[in-house]
Amino acid sequence: MAELSYREAIAAGIAQEMARDPMVYFIGEDIGAAGGVFKATVGLFDRFGPDRVRDTPISEQAIIGAAMGAAMTGLRPIAEIMFSDFLATCWDMIANQIAKTRYMTDGQVSLPLVIRTANGGGTRFGAQHSQSLENWGMAVPGLKVVAPSNPADAKGLLAAAIRDNDPVLFFEQKSLYGVKGDVPDGEHVDALGRAKVLRDGKDCTIVALAAMVPKALSAAEQLAAEGIQATVVDVRSLVPLDTRTILGEVVKTGRLFTVEENPRLCGWGAEIASLAADECFDDLDGPIVRITTPHVPLPAADVLEDAAMPSVERIVQTVRKSMR
Repeated sequence: MAELSYREAIAAGIAQEMARDPMVYFIGEDIGAAGGVFKATVGLFDRFGPDRVRDTPISEQAIIGAAMGAAMTGLRPIAEIMFSDFLATCWDMIANQIAKTRYMTDGQVSLPLVIRTANGGGTRFGAQHSQSLENWGMAVPGLKVVAPSNPADAKGLLAAAIRDNDPVLFFEQKSLYGVKGDVPDGEHVDALGRAKVLRDGKDCTIVALAAMVPKALSAAEQLAAEGIQATVVDVRSLVPLDTRTILGEVVKTGRLFTVEENPRLCGWGAEIASLAADECFDDLDGPIVRITTPHVPLPAADVLEDAAMPSVERIVQTVRKSMR
């Protein structure tokens, strides 16, 4: 095991796959000599050179268009969109072309393409640079959607995404980049579509994603001191969604709470709540409760941003009140 930061784990996952497969190449803004604006690609340019680590102009459409064409002709591109908010500028190509090409060609053309992007709030970047948009990708058939919560998953899930033959949106929560954790030495490849149970409890199930996972774990520790034992599930992958694991834990405890950074309306937790209501209704001992960011643009002011996003305190208070 090696202790790496989340950003170092991202770079390690890219380097692992570029060294293994010469068809993998990397394209984006300031990813080369600069090492990325979040320093998540440091060292890749020096190791693999300008042919395989390519800086681009400030044009998300150019990045995605070039990556799509490369994927269609046999390469396995990794494309970086600096902030997930900027997916809006190239969403036509992602949602209408990349997501549908394999279907519309009857499988004759596949797009083994990963689109990495920095996602979410908590870093005071304001409403246009802080959105949590993983539910955008979840709504488009043909896209896989992944959002790791820790360094080991960041490396392993990124490697799995690069090896996948379908297009994958890979969301990296900005506030996690500095978080450190143990990462397996050598080649590390995880599996897409598998949630993880990080804590077992008998009273309720808390389902969380990305930066909400450590908050859910901290909340579970506090709740345990009050006699409420919570299971914590890290979703990790929204598409494919591991319904077997998630709903299995809901059946065990009879209570479901989701912790979502995305705005409340049409968040990913609504889909999980719907599935639980359909599949586990007779096992539920109380209402399904969603803990979310309100349906507002995320403020830049620190006090207001912290108030909008789910916090450990809000998770504890919500679970405590509901369980009583």
